[in-house]
Amino acid sequence: MKALYEPRTFFALLLIAAMGILGTALASQYFGGLQPCPLCLWQRYPYVIVIGLGGVGFGLAGHTTMAARASLLSTIAILAALALYIDAGIAAFHVGVEQHWWEGLQSCSAAPISGSIEALGAQLLGTPIVRCDEVAWSLGGISMAGYNFITALGLGIITTRAAQVMKANHGG
Repeated sequence: MKALYEPRTFFALLLIAAMGILGTALASQYFGGLQPCPLCLWQRYPYVIVIGLGGVGFGLAGHTTMAARASLLSTIAILAALALYIDAGIAAFHVGVEQHWWEGLQSCSAAPISGSIEALGAQLLGTPIVRCDEVAWSLGGISMAGYNFITALGLGIITTRAAQVMKANHGG
């Protein structure tokens, strides 16, 4: 377990996890035909941030002094954890919308109808309507947003712990 929190190993695993999660979302869209709703798209942005931070952390892990490394790398890990907690919050909100516990965002429904009949027809034919309150896919009664909540929260907790261990082991 201790090897998990070695900085290069940890950031490599964080990169693999974030790229795998984002890759799964993109594959389900482009190969599986599951069009994302606006909240689904919002849940992708924190993973892009985590990938960037993970890459920086991985790159810096072998190129700084021990004390500076501990402080810098634990800060990078905390920022990645923050992005993951934000993603878990977005996913939790999305689950609530799917379960009709509360309303979604304005962008989670069809665009307002205006203009001529021709413009209306073009709008209806050219815009796929993907609602945030409809579950497009689930497994065992848990939607993709639900799985993302569990995953982002779990990764956030692990990343927070990694930051603590990095700081304690190398920075004091």
